[in-house]
Amino acid sequence: MTEKAVFAAGCFWGVEETFRSVKGVTSTRVGYTGGSRENPTYNDVCSGGTHHAEAVEVEFDPTQVSYDALLDVFWGSHDPTTLNRQGPDVGEQYRSAVFYLDERQRSAAEASKERAQGTDRFRGRRIVTEITPARTFWPAEGYHQRYLEKRGLKHCKIC
Repeated sequence: MTEKAVFAAGCFWGVEETFRSVKGVTSTRVGYTGGSRENPTYNDVCSGGTHHAEAVEVEFDPTQVSYDALLDVFWGSHDPTTLNRQGPDVGEQYRSAVFYLDERQRSAAEASKERAQGTDRFRGRRIVTEITPARTFWPAEGYHQRYLEKRGLKHCKIC
């Protein structure tokens, strides 16, 4: 039996590739969540008016990888101290967020954030990642799914 988790950490292409490489992750989907518009498109989200984040829905086998381990990957894969920005990508659609699916995930995410804040990596910088209930996850258009893999890339310089 698999479980799901939803993370936002900037451009979803790179975030998806990061999680796809984790042993125990059975599938990923990029999309939009946390906003106000139903069935948003990439252009809608990029306009900045929908309040959605580019996010990745991660399906995983908890006998192979724990939710806590996925949280560790999340903290290590981006800069959670920059508000509405990752690298050159600026806007609330690129915010850092954990969208929890149940109370267990909420509790784990909050504890993980506190642990991460206490590490040397973030010394002197406050983690601004939001931890919020999951809302409808709207899958992105087909050409965004596994975007980097389709192009033979492991990362992208624009993400």
